[in-house]
Formats: sequence, structure tokens, C-alpha cells
Amino acid sequence: MNDSPYIGRFAPTPSGFLHFGSLVAALASWLDARAVNGRWLLRMEDTDPPREMPGARDAILQTLDRYGLECDGEVVYQSQRHQAYAAVVDRLFNMGLAYACTCSRKQLEGHDGIYPGFCRNAGHSREGAAIRLRVPELIYHFKDRVQGDFQQHLGREVGDFIIQRRDGLYAYQLAVVLDDAWQGVTDIVRGADLLDNTPRQLYLQELLGFSQPRYLHIPLIVQPDGHKLGKSYRSPPLEAGQATPLLLRALRALGQETEPELLIATPAEVLEVARQRWRPEAIVQRTTVPEADLH
Repeated sequence: MNDSPYIGRFAPTPSGFLHFGSLVAALASWLDARAVNGRWLLRMEDTDPPREMPGARDAILQTLDRYGLECDGEVVYQSQRHQAYAAVVDRLFNMGLAYACTCSRKQLEGHDGIYPGFCRNAGHSREGAAIRLRVPELIYHFKDRVQGDFQQHLGREVGDFIIQRRDGLYAYQLAVVLDDAWQGVTDIVRGADLLDNTPRQLYLQELLGFSQPRYLHIPLIVQPDGHKLGKSYRSPPLEAGQATPLLLRALRALGQETEPELLIATPAEVLEVARQRWRPEAIVQRTTVPEADLH
């Protein structure tokens, strides 16, 4: 981490409304920033229009506002950042650090999600192709503030990964690294489902000369059947009239102390108490937490 003041961010995808799992992530990110008088930014990761739900952008902003999670500055929309992404893709491709890939999903079956390098030295044209970043045969590691030490061998466990899709849309791995650096983000607080994405992002940061932020990956909330709470699996949107009880429940998911008296408090009052008492070290070191444990 660099020595600049704390800058955190929450970056929802408008493929659905905010649910309890996303509230936990937003709350953790907000508290981690506010507890040290840092800035908290909001970025809409709307790089995939086919997956976007109509009205979800505005609904997300309204929900965060109702729950008292106010951001600093203007909301950034990744859909308005395509020119910056394109410039970096061009640069990496022209330097030979990325290449065109024409592999179909069927060709990649049976490789457990690890790209086998079929197109690595094929010299395909970029037209109608995806763009993959060449990865080194190296282990990338970092120390997460909750999950502890994590490492991944990029060559053996990931393979060359996509930074621009065949349909021209930009990949999450590229956009998140560029935008975090552009916004000066020093601390990233997000769900543990993105833990194994981090080494790829560390490599991109290194390649582009960016500073490495600190990371804190919180456990995912999972339903009794083992599925994580998400927009695509029976996860109801947050109710406007349930802000205080759901904030308290989210705090319990994060290992924070709550008191019965707070049930009659306003969301702003709950957040202020939580900000003063925020203890990230109280978050349990695991990647999931059962939803049933939080009632």
C-alpha cells in the first residue's frame, strides 16, 4: 500500500438489485473507509450491457442512499471509460504482451478453466477474436487483511486470461485494475468470491506500473443449500423499511458487536456507532458464512 490517504470503493454490477450479500460488502467497505476518515467512492461496473437489468443502476443508488451509505464525489460508470480500456489493450497487444484468441468454448472444455495456450503463438488477427494477456510462469502472492496469505501460480492455475472479449466488451480483470488505479484506490474491500482473481490483478498492476492496494476479502453469505446470496439465485432485493434491522444483521455477518437498543435507532445512528467500533480483525477468517447464523 502507498502512503496516500485511505480511498476505498464499492463497485456493484447493475445486473440486478442489491441483496443482503451486497449490503454486507458495501457496509464493510464503507466502514473501513469511514473509520479512518477516508474517502468512499462508488463505481458502477456496467461493462456488460446484455447482463444489465433495466432500472438496476438507479435502484442501487437509491438503496444505498436509503441505508445511509453515502459516497464521496460523482458516481463513475465504467461504460463511459471504454476509450481508456481500449488504449491499454492496444498497448499490450502492440508490445506482444497480449494476443488474439479464436478458441471456442467447446475447444476449451475439459481444461478446468485453465487456458491451455492454443492461440498463444498462432498470430491471429484481432478481428472477431478475444484478446488474452500472456501470464508468466510465476507465483503471485499477497496477504489479505482477513483471509491471510494467498498465492496462485498464474501459468499452472489460470493460464493466459481474457482482457477483451470476442464481442468487443472489456473484461472485469482489465477494467477493475485500470479504474482502481485511475481513482487512486488504496484499499479494496470485497467478497471472498474474488479472492482468486487478485493474483491476475496483481500481475496487471505490476505490468502497468501501478501501486498495489491493500485487500480485505469478506466471507460470502451462503444460503442453507450452500448457494451464495446473489442476483441470479433467489436473493430478494433489500426492503426500504428494513434498513435498521438489516444493517444490524450485516454487522453481525462481519463479526461486529450490536445491541438490542439499536433496533430503534435510525440507519444513520447505527452507522455512526458501527463506524466508531469498526474492528476488521473481528471478521472470521473463512470464505463463507451461513445465512442461518445471522438471524
